[in-house]
Amino acid sequence: MTEISPIAQNVINFVNQTQKSIFLTGKAGTGKTTLLNYIVGSTYKNTVVVAPTGIAALNAKGVTIHSLFQLPFAGFIPEEIDPEHFSESVRFETKLSLTRHFRMSTVKRNVIQELQLLIIDEVSMLRPDVLDAMDYMLQRVRRNRQSFGGVQVLFIGDLMQLPPVIKNEEWAVLKKYYSGKFFFHAHAILKDPPIYVELDKIFRQQDPVFIDILNNLRNNQITQEDQIKLNENLNPEFVAPPDGGFITLTTHNHKADEINKKALEELDGKALKYFAEITGEFPDRIYPLEEKLELKKGAQVMFVKNDLSMEKNYFNGKMGYISSISENEIHVRFPQENKTIEVEKYEWKNIRYSVNENTKEIEEETLGTFVHYPIKLAWAITVHKSQGLTFDKAILDVSQVFVPGQLYVALSRLRTLEGMVLTEPIRLNGIQSSYDVIQYANNKADAEQIAESLAQEKLVYVKDYVVQSFNWTNFEQVVRNHVVGYQDELDKTSKAKEIEWAKAYLAKQMELSALASKFTQQLNFAFQNQTFDFAYIKQRVDAAVMYFLPLLKEHHMTLLLRIQLVKRLKRSKSYFEELMEMDSYLTSLILQIFKVERFVECIFRQIEVTKENLITESQKSYKREMLDNSLAKFLEESESLLKELDDVSYYEVPKPKKKLNQRPTTEETFELWQKKMTIEEIAKKRVLSLGTIYTHFAKLVEQKRIDIIDLMSPDRILEIGTAFESFDSNTPLGEIKAVLDDSITWEELRIYKASLVAKNYLN
Repeated sequence: MTEISPIAQNVINFVNQTQKSIFLTGKAGTGKTTLLNYIVGSTYKNTVVVAPTGIAALNAKGVTIHSLFQLPFAGFIPEEIDPEHFSESVRFETKLSLTRHFRMSTVKRNVIQELQLLIIDEVSMLRPDVLDAMDYMLQRVRRNRQSFGGVQVLFIGDLMQLPPVIKNEEWAVLKKYYSGKFFFHAHAILKDPPIYVELDKIFRQQDPVFIDILNNLRNNQITQEDQIKLNENLNPEFVAPPDGGFITLTTHNHKADEINKKALEELDGKALKYFAEITGEFPDRIYPLEEKLELKKGAQVMFVKNDLSMEKNYFNGKMGYISSISENEIHVRFPQENKTIEVEKYEWKNIRYSVNENTKEIEEETLGTFVHYPIKLAWAITVHKSQGLTFDKAILDVSQVFVPGQLYVALSRLRTLEGMVLTEPIRLNGIQSSYDVIQYANNKADAEQIAESLAQEKLVYVKDYVVQSFNWTNFEQVVRNHVVGYQDELDKTSKAKEIEWAKAYLAKQMELSALASKFTQQLNFAFQNQTFDFAYIKQRVDAAVMYFLPLLKEHHMTLLLRIQLVKRLKRSKSYFEELMEMDSYLTSLILQIFKVERFVECIFRQIEVTKENLITESQKSYKREMLDNSLAKFLEESESLLKELDDVSYYEVPKPKKKLNQRPTTEETFELWQKKMTIEEIAKKRVLSLGTIYTHFAKLVEQKRIDIIDLMSPDRILEIGTAFESFDSNTPLGEIKAVLDDSITWEELRIYKASLVAKNYLN
């Protein structure tokens, strides 16, 4: 973000300096998505982004709600009752049934346990029962009865846009438990409401008349004058000029498809087809584009992503025309700018979240990729798919608007009234905004309320962060559950023989927890007054860290030594997994002791709390060093014991599936190149096409990180260079290739062109 508004800064402060949940809203074009991306990239908190649908999750660079929480696709009744009798035609779950058959993978359980900030995007589509199911799962997995299991939640969305989808049969049951269908009707929200913050600076529209009409439409205050003003743009016979840049917004998919298909067929010339490169796990239900893209010269297209390069040649929703195409090149012309660019492929990632066992930080893991040209035919698009886009000119076919909010979405895509053409007059009957949404908007906090709440929540957060760092009751309960489990084991199992060790370990943990509890009482007393002496608190925390850290490390070593033994025993898998769960909890607990010391230091010195300030090298290396030391100590002390054991089978931890790297894809290619791998070897190792790898090399040459002489022979460079000299800088590569020998490849042309950019011969 180049410019952060005061309201946006307040949201950032709430995220980084408090535990208070936030509802971030704003009219279309106010920068909600930009702020989301900034927060994800800058916060020190362990963060996960979710959305109600697969496409929304992909656009937010997150995962779906149902996949993270492993929720069944069913309605949720927020009661401890049996769901059987609710409906024969519609499936329902309850707290009881979710508890009964709930199974969560270790990876997802770890993510939820380490989660600090949950961002829910496109919250207008979030049902209240789904949110309550999320709340229940967070409390259950995290063993925390606070709202959302103590996780801070950032809700993002415009409630005037597309609403939640609840079938009539479902609502017949759900209405007994919910007063409405929006996320703010959830029991979790009624119990602990988020602060309501609205971004009010509109970046999309500048026309005050148009802005007023949109505001009136949002608030069900549309006037006769507004309707007359809109219908001044009525022109049923309008035919868009070939280079006019108009896109038709319609309500149904089949209409948009028919318009695009017909317009493409009417163009002269041969159509070329381009197919997506799909690797790993990337289900077709979340494809960001059709797998097959069919184009002709002259086709009207729209970009579906922002240009991530320095040039910023296009943005999501920008219109253009195909000026030339070949099997390996697509050029798009922007008539109003008198500019033509070559379109490069874009990589979408299907991700999941996992926890780094060394640092307990939540990380993204790429499961699969979808690589394609980020454009689509754009004579028409549905209102639903236009959410988040901006158009200069549009033909609105909204006579069949069937969902409240659809008309607002359609109108608010436009920058000005002058760019709008209506195929039929707008009739406002039946398309009003929800009364509940308008009422909920009364909760919006003003600047004074935001400042007051922020000041209060900061103090609460500092206290809770420090005190909870020494609250070890959750880990004690995990150890207690482990000990209780011995009663259910048969004498013949490995676990049954270890009960004395477990009892002793629990006793030690109870002793440590009791000491920590006494310290938290001291902290609570010190925090009693709002004008607490933070210098004193820092002194007490520093002393506590010095006292507890050696004891906790020793306690951890005892556990790791037991794990070293148990993983070598037969019939010990479940026993081993319980010990590994204890290890995960204890590692998090100890790393939090490291962090709280750094956190208090930042607050005391009045410097910003960042990930760099909180996480030190000693934290990053702690787990690895402990594992190495425990193995060395075990081998030293237990060599004779291992020789005597009859049931040694060397049970090992299952190795996790190999992750696709999270770094920029070009960086991965560059690292492999530095290891002296050939281009073909890199493509094979990365399971990518040669064309994609050559695209990476062109970027690396352009960035002056690889010299063209390392990729092509001098004779080849001279031959291509001579051809380039005969054309101007805007000539498509296809025309240059036509005068060269057939042995010259497209990839070589792109790399040569990149070398000219590197030398500033081309822009």
